[in-house]
Amino acid sequence: MKITKVLIANRGEIAVRVVRACREQGIASVAVFSEADREALHVLMADEAYPIGPAPATESYLRIDRLVAAAKAAGADAVHPGYGFLAENAAFAEACAAAGLVFVGPPPSAIRAMGDKTAARRIAREMGVPMVPGTIEPVASDAAARTTAAEIGYPLMIKAALGGGGKGMRLVRAAGELEGALRAARSEAAGAFGDSAVYLERYVSEPRHVEMQVLADTHGNVVHLGERECSIQRRHQKLIEESPSPCVDPAMRARMGEAACRIVEAAGYVNAGTVEFLVDSERNFYFLEVNTRLQVEHPVTELVTGIDLVREQLRIAAGEPLGYTQADVVPRGAAIECRINAEDPFGGWLPSPGTITGLRGAAGPWVRDDSGVYEGCAVSRFYDTLLAKLIVWGADRAAAIARMARALAEYKVVGVRTTIPVLAHVVAHEDFRAGRLSTHLLDRILPELAGSRGRLRSVAIVAAVLAEHERLGRRTLPPEAPSSTDAWRAALRPGVWGGRR
Repeated sequence: MKITKVLIANRGEIAVRVVRACREQGIASVAVFSEADREALHVLMADEAYPIGPAPATESYLRIDRLVAAAKAAGADAVHPGYGFLAENAAFAEACAAAGLVFVGPPPSAIRAMGDKTAARRIAREMGVPMVPGTIEPVASDAAARTTAAEIGYPLMIKAALGGGGKGMRLVRAAGELEGALRAARSEAAGAFGDSAVYLERYVSEPRHVEMQVLADTHGNVVHLGERECSIQRRHQKLIEESPSPCVDPAMRARMGEAACRIVEAAGYVNAGTVEFLVDSERNFYFLEVNTRLQVEHPVTELVTGIDLVREQLRIAAGEPLGYTQADVVPRGAAIECRINAEDPFGGWLPSPGTITGLRGAAGPWVRDDSGVYEGCAVSRFYDTLLAKLIVWGADRAAAIARMARALAEYKVVGVRTTIPVLAHVVAHEDFRAGRLSTHLLDRILPELAGSRGRLRSVAIVAAVLAEHERLGRRTLPPEAPSSTDAWRAALRPGVWGGRR
């Protein structure tokens, strides 16, 4: 079938990313927005936009009925879920299908099979893919957990059977901590995913987080696009990603890729997905989970393979074959992505909502700025703190690191605090540059930033003052000169915005 109009059931930079991919393919884009996002960048860029409710996500972006109604009202053929929100919700995929809409993602059966981590572990075991020792089924009781924990050994991890992002996850170092950790993990999992089921898994010390990007079409073709290293994390939230991984050689890449493809084939998977692995100090890899959606870090794969993943998602959803084989996927160079979040790393990493009064993104050769904000826009307290993703490519890893260091130094955000100082510190660190990575690296090197806290705050204050001086200086322009927001509005293509024509 031919897809002519896509509703994007998301917001922020990923919604902007999908709008751009649609426009390049001659597909009309439809944005949705909550009351807090009326003047968000994705709304201003889309061909049409429809309101879906109040600011809280539970009353807007998580309302399946309102999203489907907006898609039908707009005359959309398809719905792209982005990532987060309802992207891995089988009920949403089913609701789209029931309304005659193409869901740009895997079928509901695959979402359910892979979304339940214990079910995914069963598939991995059947396929002979190595796994971290642990339970295949959720632990039914505290007594069963105690028995199983004794068999697995301490330290161990408690993990939510559904969901991700570190929710419902607890490290247990000794038997005396188990029951309290179980209660906390179950409670958090129930609140985040509506299901308190948890399972146990042996704790891997100083692991690396390496994932394989896969694509599968409706004609039985499956390929992997190589790996991404995602080990730079804080509380299981990724901050920096890169491709290829400095610890993966061609032979290991082939083994991991083949394992990833076997798992998704067994699950009847279609569209883009990611198979995640843990890698230990001996470079043994273990299956972790499958993410049934486009990943935040997909741009690093795009830069090293030259394959536009959102374009491929739309092609696959339209029933087209991949049109290439595994042998045709030839990665070149190295790419790194840094997530720029509106958070205060020197104030407990608390969100930093507010108005962006000054913004200068990075540019130059092989620099990509996937942003969801603009100067003068408001950063809401209701949603994820991600402002932008800064991605660079280099002929090799050293060149990519040097380019990222330069790009981070150029990037300026005034009005809210960001993670840029931490990102710059990590990229400059000798362990990162040497490729000595693990999921605990950030925790080890963050204390080194404590001594720089006062100096960095002073620099931020000076930058804010200079930005405000420059902004005030612009007021000498003629009164009729449009503001940045007015300019965006004037550049809108004809369509529905804010429910008005």
